[in-house]
Amino acid sequence: MSNRRLFLAALAAVSVTAAVPAFAGENPMVGGAAMYDSKTIVENAANSKDHTTLVAAVKAAGLVETLSGKGPFTVFAPTNAAFAKLPAGTVETLLKPENKPMLVKILTCHVVAADAMSPAIAKMIADDKGTHPVKTVGGCVLQAKMSGKSITLTDENGGVATVTIADVKQSNGVIHVIDTVLLPKK
Repeated sequence: MSNRRLFLAALAAVSVTAAVPAFAGENPMVGGAAMYDSKTIVENAANSKDHTTLVAAVKAAGLVETLSGKGPFTVFAPTNAAFAKLPAGTVETLLKPENKPMLVKILTCHVVAADAMSPAIAKMIADDKGTHPVKTVGGCVLQAKMSGKSITLTDENGGVATVTIADVKQSNGVIHVIDTVLLPKK
């Protein structure tokens, strides 16, 4: 299957909803590991058994230094299971050096240049009468909405992903764990 067909197939497989954590002020465990607000996004993600694919992708894309930087960043962090939802062979294809530009674009469409905790996102949604555009560093615009007590993010293709763990504080921002990979419009 061509890279274009893999990418288009991946676009069809996308979905985001964000749950507010039960206890404000406490960092939740992610992937069986404690998340420390004294560590960077990359340091914490590297300790999560649920984010090994994301960490490998960040390394292949050459984004380790950037996401270890001062920030602040908000990262919508897809789990291994999220990457597994993509069509067979997509991740392997994206990790190849010749596909680095596409991988960088996909990953940076999961990053916002701000420290956005879920209560702030919910307020922006309310202030914007139900839908708030979220501009990513990759140039994508996600649409944030409320669904009950959950925040949903819709990508430019109409795909939606679920935030399963929100407000994981980092020294250089925040992570919101998602269950589906968000994809840029091609």
